Amino acid sequence: MKANPSPLAALPPTFLELDDESYRFVDLPGMFGDVLTRLPVVLRLLLENAVRNLDDPERDAAVADVLGWLEHGTSEAEIAFQPSRVLMHDTTSTPALVDIAAMRDALAEAGVDPSVLNPALRVDVSVDHSLAVEHTRRNDAAPLNLDIEMRRNAERYRFLRWASKALDGVHINPPGTGIMHTINLEQLATVATRQTINGQTWLVPDTLIGTDSHTPMINGIGVLGWGVGGLEAQTVMFGMPVMQRIPDVVGVKLTGQLPAGTSATDLALRVTKALRDIGVSGEFVEYFGPGVSTLTAGERAVVANMAPEYGATTGYFPVDDTTLDYLRATGRTEALIECVEALYRRAGLWFDPQNTPHYTRVVDIDLGSIELHVAGPRRPQDLLPYSKTGDALRNVTGQPEHVSETLPEWPVAIAAITSCTNTSDPAQLIAAGLVARRARALGLRVADWVKTSLAPGSPAAVDYLQRAGLSDDLAAVGFDIVGFGCTTCIGNSGHLASTMAQAIAEKSASPVAVLSGNRNFPGRVHPDLSLGFIMSPPLVIAYALAGSAAVDLSKSPVQTRADGTAVYLKDLWPTREEIDALVASGTRSTDFRSAFAIASCNPAWSNLDAPQSARFPWDPTSTALRRPPFASLDARTQLGNYRAYPLLALGDDVTTDHISPASAIPTQSYVADYLVAKGDDRNDLNVFASRRGNWEVMVRAAFYSKTLVNLLAPDAPVAHTRHGPSGDVMPIFEAAQRYAAHGDPVVLLAGARYGTGSSRDWAAKGQRLLGIRAVIAVSFERIHRSNLIGMGILPLRFPAGLDPVVLAVQPNDTIHIAAEAEAISPRCAVEVRIERADGRSETFTATAAVETRLEIALLRQGGVIPSILQRTLARQSGGA
Repeated sequence: MKANPSPLAALPPTFLELDDESYRFVDLPGMFGDVLTRLPVVLRLLLENAVRNLDDPERDAAVADVLGWLEHGTSEAEIAFQPSRVLMHDTTSTPALVDIAAMRDALAEAGVDPSVLNPALRVDVSVDHSLAVEHTRRNDAAPLNLDIEMRRNAERYRFLRWASKALDGVHINPPGTGIMHTINLEQLATVATRQTINGQTWLVPDTLIGTDSHTPMINGIGVLGWGVGGLEAQTVMFGMPVMQRIPDVVGVKLTGQLPAGTSATDLALRVTKALRDIGVSGEFVEYFGPGVSTLTAGERAVVANMAPEYGATTGYFPVDDTTLDYLRATGRTEALIECVEALYRRAGLWFDPQNTPHYTRVVDIDLGSIELHVAGPRRPQDLLPYSKTGDALRNVTGQPEHVSETLPEWPVAIAAITSCTNTSDPAQLIAAGLVARRARALGLRVADWVKTSLAPGSPAAVDYLQRAGLSDDLAAVGFDIVGFGCTTCIGNSGHLASTMAQAIAEKSASPVAVLSGNRNFPGRVHPDLSLGFIMSPPLVIAYALAGSAAVDLSKSPVQTRADGTAVYLKDLWPTREEIDALVASGTRSTDFRSAFAIASCNPAWSNLDAPQSARFPWDPTSTALRRPPFASLDARTQLGNYRAYPLLALGDDVTTDHISPASAIPTQSYVADYLVAKGDDRNDLNVFASRRGNWEVMVRAAFYSKTLVNLLAPDAPVAHTRHGPSGDVMPIFEAAQRYAAHGDPVVLLAGARYGTGSSRDWAAKGQRLLGIRAVIAVSFERIHRSNLIGMGILPLRFPAGLDPVVLAVQPNDTIHIAAEAEAISPRCAVEVRIERADGRSETFTATAAVETRLEIALLRQGGVIPSILQRTLARQSGGA
């Protein structure tokens, strides 16, 4: 257990007496009285954390700042947040743990014992992001896909095994145990947790940060946590708090209840649209009102999961009786549940559906107005009635160049029930199974051009689907379970059907993905697919059966049977009563613990031979793991006054998938050529995400996206740019190398919402290794902005009315930035001057997108990794 220092000694001691045990806790109502109910619950949790963890005078200042927030519903003050644990997955933990291994090397080379560098918090890693859908439509697909995963990633998994042995507090959940956020919901989250502090047992709220943007899914059961980049997570792992401005809080008031025929997916998509429409970007979101009480914990978790899609840091649902019901349903002990209820009631954190706290602003949603919806075909915030997919596709793509004789114009290429978002709630999978059951009974089949898959977030799904009698029904329409991991949602969708691949090559159809995931950015699901719709699991099955993504299922049949009978969606759609009945009869509270325990005993994982040393033995011939150059004691700040060339100029909505792709490595690509030259098999290169432990691969993969347009060279091949001084068009990596060889800094220009999407730190690391010293954008998504700072890159915001298109920078223009280290402060003005190649000059004032003093310190030290190294050296010197 983490032992905090002494600030608590000054607090008035208050105790909970439970089952002959006494627990100390922070009595917020006793300390703050009626004013507490005016605060959003998320701010009460930040207040509790600050009271418990800070010493005077910092604690008094934090209390005053949080209470002062009530006056205007906003604040410029900073607050420290110290979570109790860290959550990671394999493709974000690998680069973080590689950094730690390299930092241990740097310390050892400086004469310091490398084993002193250890996480101060528990770190749970779930190996869920590397399972690919290579086999489907067969009952042994799951073990076959797991075998392939273990073979392809054995070297990286041995490294993770080394980390779990060499580093204190690092625990690995092996392949096959499920998706990290589902595991967090079903296994890891305690909601209330015991801590021993100064010899006393405390009961405190369970809190965390996670290196995945969908970490807020746990907000669905009242646990405060959010996604951060791997770099920010490293600072927390080594004992530093999360420093942030006291957040604005958007209250979403829910009234009524969901109508028959709709699901939490439809609500989540509606919320995403509503909050993006008002420009949510980094705020905390909290749900309140009587409608909250009508939602199950599973439904709340769906809505909370999509917090990054609606631009928020959190999507918080406070703890209530529904939370306790979920804990019972997933096998938690009655002793824990008693602790949760007692703590949250006594600490003033319990949900009151009649209370209206003060919020920065409020959005009202009548649950009774929710309809059956999809989102797409290119962004999760683009909400559509399910009847309008065809109109959306025609508006985006027009007609295909050629017409296929065998496929519809917009054929469904992938139909995937995938992602923690919509597979963690048993009701969603039961609903899909009921659609499959009716389709099977009517003799309906899925066309062979549709690649189908079912990848639940939890291995417990096998038990409750079988008990409900739905497994065979799902298999009959092509939805056999392919494994327990992120699969298609993260881009591990495997090969397309041969007929579809041929149509893509011939440009005779515009293929579309339908999935129950959370993102549909072009190229994310599959590198050859730029169109996709997000929808509920039962609707995925309906579109798979239809075979066309453009069909209006409100009027047109899903299929016509051999006897000429038309089968419509209403003929397949289950009632809420049918779903609830099978959830009740199919699920057992013991399923979740037992299925997880069985999956954790993976012999292929436990038999991996991992090194036992304090330092990791790097293999110089490896194409998976290489010691990164930025984990060095020689790193310096990138701030200063300098003249730079533009390396890239980009438009709006550049995602982290554009910046650092995760999906399959194309066999004919710059990165593939590099790997083949190193001895890898061109036909078995795995996915980009599997190479995040090798900086030499990832820097070459930066900005590899078919749909990304570089305004400096709009007609150039993928991942190319124009080198300013020479005018040559070349790969981005080679241009960066040429600039570096001549001592020329580079910067990047971008439009609005730069870095939206996944939390991947390699989107920032790749830019640092390309030599980018600053990114000037219209706006930044929260996690990517933090990651840029974590790599020492200065994020700057354009003034209103200016963007890369308006500015029209050319490759041989130069950009002068005045950003001396001592002059940079949170949200300060930074002068930028453009010197045009034709002799013209223009100046504008940008704003530093820096929020806290900690971020300033990181920029001045060169980023997170140099900061950790310097702090570790200082502690060792002080100890000596």
